[in-house]
Amino acid sequence: MRIPLLILASLLAACSDRNSSQLRTGQPGLSVARAALASGAPGVAANVAEKLLAQNPRDVGALVSRGDAAAALGRTEDAMASYTEALVIDRSSFEAKMGLGRLRLTSDPAQAQMLFLSVLEKQPRNAAALNNLGIAHDLQGDHTSAQNAYRRALGADPSMRGAEVNLALSLALNGQAANAVPLLVPLGQSSNASPRLRHSLAAVLMMAGDQEAARRILSQDLSPEQVERALLGYDALGSVAPVPAGP
Repeated sequence: MRIPLLILASLLAACSDRNSSQLRTGQPGLSVARAALASGAPGVAANVAEKLLAQNPRDVGALVSRGDAAAALGRTEDAMASYTEALVIDRSSFEAKMGLGRLRLTSDPAQAQMLFLSVLEKQPRNAAALNNLGIAHDLQGDHTSAQNAYRRALGADPSMRGAEVNLALSLALNGQAANAVPLLVPLGQSSNASPRLRHSLAAVLMMAGDQEAARRILSQDLSPEQVERALLGYDALGSVAPVPAGP
């Protein structure tokens, strides 16, 4: 079960809860750290956050930004430590809960689920939390609950592409690949589709039984050997029986 779980986690799209209205330039400060993260410069964000924390070690926003930067740089333990420290200072910090939840999705999806639910208690229309909650459900095999969460995310933010992709993947995992394909084709075949999005479409096509179409899509980005390995992984995903939701 572990290999399919890792493959599934690589396909499902987690979303940041950053609000673009917060990303303002100006004097070095929290908004600069967030802007650096949004522009793909986590090293800059980390440096700004460290300077803020040198002035005020209990700055929750700076701790969260440092955690976000560490996560983007692949320093998972440092990110967890920053988010945890932020929550010790402010147990209600939804940004710290979101960050910690995203990190725990693959290692402990049940714990991640609890963190996202905690955010949703105060912010029931937080689309990112709903989308990530869906991922947590999918990774535990509860695809029905996952689909409900993705639909709620789309209700809160109809433009959230990640939730659209995740909904299609979840339907395919739940034996409804034929219904999932039409949801993903327009996204996966668009001129600006990312490799990750194309691979999600390939996974759904593979689970729908169209191996050749999946192979053609994967061949745009992968070597022949990588294509065959990916197809084997997607086939394994389709063979994992869904786990029914509890009462």
